Amino acid sequence: MNFQIDKSWTLFLDRDGVINKKIDDGYVTQWGDFTFLDGSLEAISRFNKKFGKIIVVTNQRGVGRGIMTDKDLEYIHKLMIEQISYNGGRIDKIYSCTALSDAASCRKPNIGMAYKALSDFPEIEFNKSIMVGDSISDLIFGRKLGMLNVLINADDPSNHFKSNITFRSLYEFSLFI
Repeated sequence: MNFQIDKSWTLFLDRDGVINKKIDDGYVTQWGDFTFLDGSLEAISRFNKKFGKIIVVTNQRGVGRGIMTDKDLEYIHKLMIEQISYNGGRIDKIYSCTALSDAASCRKPNIGMAYKALSDFPEIEFNKSIMVGDSISDLIFGRKLGMLNVLINADDPSNHFKSNITFRSLYEFSLFI
């Protein structure tokens, strides 16, 4: 697969399992729970040089379940962005879906967060976008919008057929692109 990426392209990233370690059967509820995956900070710095926009789209049902608050989530994201910036990267915006229902328009694989991003950044073209995720819902989200899909750190080999390409880590993908 030949990627010819320039500043007209947008990179959509899932958070848990792509940027930071996912907590199995749990949630990152405070900054102390948040651990960047090896190489993810450097990867985002590398992407900064290639992509016009870098957007995070993340399902955060823990807020809807009352395990954490919106303020807790905002604080985690504020510190995450600070660390990414400190390491030479950038995130243009984070979109979070805190809804409990899978039917909520914002909850991946539904595409509400993508349309919020398009509303904020009208220059986004979904056919010139890449969705990087670690789950089937991320891949379906990208596919519904006509994006290229990159699967990271796949636990379930059956998800491979739904992605355009698979890598062990965000860092490995950054070296490829």
